[in-house]
Amino acid sequence: MKILTGNLKGLILKSPKGKLRSTQDKVRKAIFDVLRNVISGANFLELFAGSGSVGIEALSCGAGFVCFVENDGEACGLLRDNLAKARLTNYAIKPIDAFAALEQFSKEKKSFDIIFLDPPYYQELAKKILLSLSAYDILKPSGLVIIQHFKKDVIPEITGSLKIFKQKIYGDTVVSFYQMKT
Repeated sequence: MKILTGNLKGLILKSPKGKLRSTQDKVRKAIFDVLRNVISGANFLELFAGSGSVGIEALSCGAGFVCFVENDGEACGLLRDNLAKARLTNYAIKPIDAFAALEQFSKEKKSFDIIFLDPPYYQELAKKILLSLSAYDILKPSGLVIIQHFKKDVIPEITGSLKIFKQKIYGDTVVSFYQMKT
């Protein structure tokens, strides 16, 4: 797995083995093609971060700060190794459950320009985390939510103040882009 764009282009990251599923290169490239004009200086949140490939790609493309949320100890170790290899400093790692992180960010009045969610497949977490996210005020008004999910997961077109504006399908993977309803 390697960084595809930005100032870290070509950097090879450690990939998870076994229980973790990395975001495929073609999916990551498509996400950052959409984010090209809004990523610069963005405050970016990656929930279910795993190895951190999406957040590291965001930093490579000019995000101002990335918060990685990952509660699996093995994945956190991999994430730390990848961040050290990239020699990045403008990030934070929260080794807690994604649902607890949303609540904590809300209490701390933190907000993000871009929120990327990649929950484990086959556990019906996509809809649950999206509904939970819409209950907290942590997305800036002009912000975007991107959720990578299994194609058979049914997620709402509208949830709270969020509405899908784009979807892309890559085999069994769907990437849904949300923004605030207007």
